[in-house]
Amino acid sequence: MTNLGYTPEVPICAIATALAPGAIGVVRTSGTNCRNMVAALFSRPQALLGAAGNTMVYGWIVDPSTGRRIDEVMVAVYRAPKSFTGEDMVEMFCHGGLAVVRSIHALLLAHGFRQAERGEFTFRAYINGKSDLTKAEAVKEIIESKTDVSRGRAAGRLSGNLFSEIASIKKLIVDTLAAIEVEIEYPEDEETISDAFDEHKLVCAKERLAQLAASWKSERLYQEGARVVLCGRTNAGKSSLFNALLKEERALVSDVEGTTRDWLESWVDFAGVPVRLFDTAGLRDTDDAIEAAGVERTKDLSTEADVIVYVVDAQVGLHDDDRAFLAEPRAIPVVLAWNKCDSGTAPDVMQNSVADSQAGLHVSARTGAGIDMLVETCRSLLCGASSTEREQAGIGSARQKSCVSEALERVSHALEAAASYTLDAVVQDLEDALDALGEVTGEVTPDDVLDSVFAHFCVGK
Repeated sequence: MTNLGYTPEVPICAIATALAPGAIGVVRTSGTNCRNMVAALFSRPQALLGAAGNTMVYGWIVDPSTGRRIDEVMVAVYRAPKSFTGEDMVEMFCHGGLAVVRSIHALLLAHGFRQAERGEFTFRAYINGKSDLTKAEAVKEIIESKTDVSRGRAAGRLSGNLFSEIASIKKLIVDTLAAIEVEIEYPEDEETISDAFDEHKLVCAKERLAQLAASWKSERLYQEGARVVLCGRTNAGKSSLFNALLKEERALVSDVEGTTRDWLESWVDFAGVPVRLFDTAGLRDTDDAIEAAGVERTKDLSTEADVIVYVVDAQVGLHDDDRAFLAEPRAIPVVLAWNKCDSGTAPDVMQNSVADSQAGLHVSARTGAGIDMLVETCRSLLCGASSTEREQAGIGSARQKSCVSEALERVSHALEAAASYTLDAVVQDLEDALDALGEVTGEVTPDDVLDSVFAHFCVGK
């Protein structure tokens, strides 16, 4: 590691909880002699030093220079190698006031601890064999997850499903390499490589690598989320629908046309998919300069959306502006939502005004009718053929996607080379594939990759 200056085994400390008032604050330490160093600041040093691993000790953090008690704490003791980092660790659970947490942290820094770098605790777990890069990256994914489904997918990688899949694929390649090495060492016919080894394992490895590479599309969706934009004419009920989807009164609702002059946005869970939902200004011609600017922003947002929900007042029917918008060719999928369907029978125009492919959904922002169907329709458009529930392993970062794609390319080339080139060429391709897969898990990883992975963690993780 060159950029972050990590120094393994040196005692480090960090505040592990958010710097905000709360019931509990956690200050964590790790490294050689950290138990003795914390004991020097603890009201019951011998109890702490004698504590078994994975136990807790009650006492006070005390400033040794003044004898002043800082806070009443529970101290968790972890003995190497049975800890998160693989080193001795001590964690102090104190009251969650900002002054308390900061005072304990400052006391540690004043008595020999170094401030931990971003991601340094997880980095130490990695270099001490307690974690691999797929699990390390999954820690960050869980912290940043926006829905329960995205959290569950990251938890699968943290539990090792991606590591196990990579290891299984690597075994197929290694077994093939072993068979080829035997053929090279003891050839029956040096002029012929046809049928020199069984390609079945390589074909299987190729198929599984292709599945992994393809998984990034849906995994990225669940990590980064999608943009869903509510469009439509004024008074179609976009703001009411926005509030109904959020389940809170976020947008101002009024019968006065042009109330929404700028866009609002908020994260919302669409059946497990994290969605940035946008409420926009109504589409209409206007002489009001501010409203006109809002209409232009609506048009700009609609070009950047992953899905557009076009809202029409079911009691009014389609306006020429609505027909023009719906008829406009675009690559972005559009869901037509007939709003206000709770106010009596909607006009016949709903039945025949648009093509069957845009027949639309009947919803009511006021009663919530049809909202679940709208959410599910958007989710289906965003996910395509992928399922919300994933039993198979999926890759969790662009870095992993790049490495898996490289391995897939090398294995594919090896299968092609086996038909017309020497076995040495096949061996080179397979060794390159193993190197690429080693980068996924961290067995073969340049320092700049490690810097990139861990530098984006928060301090204390």
